[in-house]
Amino acid sequence: MNVLAAVRMYIGKMIQDSGPGMKVLLMDRETIGIVSMAYAQSEILQKEVYLFEQIDRSVQGPVMKHMKCVVFLRPSQENIHLLASELKSPRYGVYYIHFSGIISKASIKLLAESDEQEVVREIQEFYADYFAFGPHLFSFNLEKSIIGMEWNPNSLQRTTQGLVGVLLSLKKYPIIRHQGFSPLAKRLAESLKDTIVKESALFTFQRGDVAPLLLILDRRCDPITPLLNQWTYQAMVHELLTIKNNRVSLVGVPGAPKDLSEVLLSAEQDEFYTNNMYLNFGDIGQTIKSLMDEFQAKAKSHQQVESIADMKAFVENYPQFKKMSGTVTKHVTLVGELSRLVTKHNLLEVSEAEQELACQDEHSQSLQKVRRLVSLDQVRDLDALRLVLLYAIRYSKHSSNDLSGLMDALKRRGTPDRMVELVSSVVRYSNSANISSSSILTTKDVSKITEKIFKGLKGVENVFTQHSPVLKEILENLVKGRLPEESFPTINPETTSRVQDVIVFIVGGVTLEESLTVHQFCKTNNGVRVALGGTFIHNSQSFLNEVEAAIRSSSDSSARSQNFSSSGSRSAKLT
Repeated sequence: MNVLAAVRMYIGKMIQDSGPGMKVLLMDRETIGIVSMAYAQSEILQKEVYLFEQIDRSVQGPVMKHMKCVVFLRPSQENIHLLASELKSPRYGVYYIHFSGIISKASIKLLAESDEQEVVREIQEFYADYFAFGPHLFSFNLEKSIIGMEWNPNSLQRTTQGLVGVLLSLKKYPIIRHQGFSPLAKRLAESLKDTIVKESALFTFQRGDVAPLLLILDRRCDPITPLLNQWTYQAMVHELLTIKNNRVSLVGVPGAPKDLSEVLLSAEQDEFYTNNMYLNFGDIGQTIKSLMDEFQAKAKSHQQVESIADMKAFVENYPQFKKMSGTVTKHVTLVGELSRLVTKHNLLEVSEAEQELACQDEHSQSLQKVRRLVSLDQVRDLDALRLVLLYAIRYSKHSSNDLSGLMDALKRRGTPDRMVELVSSVVRYSNSANISSSSILTTKDVSKITEKIFKGLKGVENVFTQHSPVLKEILENLVKGRLPEESFPTINPETTSRVQDVIVFIVGGVTLEESLTVHQFCKTNNGVRVALGGTFIHNSQSFLNEVEAAIRSSSDSSARSQNFSSSGSRSAKLT
């Protein structure tokens, strides 16, 4: 159930199968991201891949017949035609072609007809059709996949293809369940079922005693989690600096080294990040200090070069020393910037108010805090907005609510109208989950939905991490066999009372707090393996973009398109 290992296996195999010799890796815009998240460029270079090209930019490239071309593309019509043009006038000696999904017979025929010089050695399907953010987390990088509360047809197709890739790469033929209130989740489940039936020859895996489960959820079941400030290292970096394909831009960060405009945050490549990505921010300072102490000790030892033996040891250890130096610089810069932003924007007090809104039932007290924080210049527009949004979701139906007053307060502080309009959009988005008699979780009483969403952990000492996502309770009920069929119907006529391998997919995007929930859940539930995916990996800004697109009517979906922001394998031989 390790999605990152599955992608790495495919990429390693496609390069290895091409044999020894100099190679070029020919990709498209999506597969470039898929590969870069699984392998560092230095690792790829060690496999004799010396050139990387993007197929829609490679037409004018030089002819290099001495090189082998390893092709890795999504099987889109555009890519098929671009590859056919490449094969008609081949620039490389031989081609080993790999598609990340199922390729049609018509496409194979077109490629065969284009291969007039017989340079293609093989065509294979390698199902690495998703972005693996870590061992248990994946996404399709689809922003605004829902328009006017309907699937964008292209996004539905891409999501279906991507989930087929996940299942085939993990060798799972699952039982499929979906959130009962959600037509979006149901439509995806049916689309996936139809594809599995059509491609049944690929799904011949032995299920064993316990069948795998694919559980499709709707982001609307928990609109709270994406709106909260985060306090674990990985999630905090994504919320405040944004992680895109495992990379973080440091352009404009005060004090950042001039040569450090972008840093890589990969659990596969960075041991310090791997060990600390789920650590609370309050504990990161101590681990950073330990890292620096270790580095300074090694730096001091390297200064003591007095003999030939010392010089030899220095040369042998220099690559590791240089790597460690880069790691120290990167994480000290990141943690320093996070600390600066927390102080500058009063995020501790903002977060405390958020957690009270999410986990406690103190309307009067929360209203006073929100009013005060919204009036402070130190608080960013985005944070002020999120406080009002959380209040709106929680108390919009409270008899004494002052939502209109808080919206007026946003306007008085100069918050852009577009941001203020999001208050009503988020309320509509949240309430649209209440469209059926079945609830989000385990009760038929829709009035208890809010109670389920705003649920904290009893006895939690850290006031900033009281909240637990709805996903946690769903997983706990699933393992206990208490997830009712009427709330989470099965799309294929099979049932199971036990679970072992579970793939959870959230239509409308997933958060890193939910990734942390899965990590913690698997640690405390031995024998249960969970992979988590979503159409997108959200922070609060991207979630608000998602809400805006989802609520917007289909008729004006082309307008106001700017982003919201704060100021297994199968072979097919050619014949």
